[in-house]
Amino acid sequence: MNKKKIINDPVYGFINVPSELVFDLIQHPYFQRLRYIKQLGMTHLVYPGALHTRFHHALGAMHLMCLAIETLRSKGHNITPEEENAAIIAILLHDIGHGPFSHALEHTIVGGVSHEHISALLMQNLNNEFGGRLSMAIDVFNNRYEKKFLHQLVSGQLDLDRMDYLNRDSFFTGVAEGVISFDRIIKMLDVVDDQLVVEEKGIYSIEKFLIARRLMYWQVYLHKTVIAGEWLLVKILERAKNLAIAGTKLFATPNLAHFLYNTVNCTNFNDDPEHLQRFSKLDDHDIYTSVKVWVNEPDFILSTLCKNLTERNLYHVEISNLSPDKAEVEKLAAYAIAKYGISEKEASYFVFTDTIKNNAYRVDDGNINILMKDGSIQDITTASDNSNLETLVKTVQKYILCYDKSLKPND
Repeated sequence: MNKKKIINDPVYGFINVPSELVFDLIQHPYFQRLRYIKQLGMTHLVYPGALHTRFHHALGAMHLMCLAIETLRSKGHNITPEEENAAIIAILLHDIGHGPFSHALEHTIVGGVSHEHISALLMQNLNNEFGGRLSMAIDVFNNRYEKKFLHQLVSGQLDLDRMDYLNRDSFFTGVAEGVISFDRIIKMLDVVDDQLVVEEKGIYSIEKFLIARRLMYWQVYLHKTVIAGEWLLVKILERAKNLAIAGTKLFATPNLAHFLYNTVNCTNFNDDPEHLQRFSKLDDHDIYTSVKVWVNEPDFILSTLCKNLTERNLYHVEISNLSPDKAEVEKLAAYAIAKYGISEKEASYFVFTDTIKNNAYRVDDGNINILMKDGSIQDITTASDNSNLETLVKTVQKYILCYDKSLKPND
């Protein structure tokens, strides 16, 4: 069988599957599941084109890794074929543990288990299945491999994951502010003392990259209507989980039912392989199929929330720099209690507050180092003459107030 396939990607054009092992990994059910998990969760409720998947994204990141390795080799750095394959596999599989609808599952039916942890478990399973051929890739992924710059290409301030999702998300949403000069950034990459650096002449492309990331967070990832859709799904799953644990018989696909009716934490995932196998079969279809059926559930709260989601009747969201007025929140909750005949605790399904954070660049999370013409290394914030970058270092926190649109604050 010919495994040297070419894939037509809407963002980069034709991209190559670089090896037979990579082809076999793409064909594996763990990876094929990513076809049915949207990259941007509920963002399509705002930007109708945002229907691309984590499958698209993983292939795009793989392509960028191939370009980065080629660039570093051309500058005299020794990267063996085995190391190249390991880096490609590490970036290909970096999101393999993501659950349906982005992060909604992490906060509700699978408590306290991050997608990174599940990715690591699934990669170990694949390594066992493929006779240990992923060992180096796992070391690169976990930053245990001796050449640290390979891990920085997979996970860091300027990794190929971010480069692809900014480019891809801006392409599919139509938000032009997210477009970055990925090809120029990659051409400017170099390695000094085992650390990834960017040549000084690429500094403006890095500035654009950081500003694009900040703008994409406010315009796409933290758009108030996206927040409304994601929180509505979180509240639906939270209610379904609470009903299931209390003994209510709910419709659910078998793999979703497993997590609704069992309390599964990080320790459980490590100890019982059934949890991981069940999770590896969950995708967006399991969730949304159940939501459509739950519209007709006898439970008023669950059916109302599900109806609101299917009809795109989302929460009203207010974003501000100050914490919401406590009296206003209590007034809204009291109105929900009176209107729906629910308890004070149940009112939190219709009125609640939260915080959101936007940090485009964190100095303590691995620097973006600029290789100056005199051979010195400087952090992007000091190397740049753009004073705006100093503000990007600061984490911006804002407060949100969400409530059902039928609850009028002036009533």
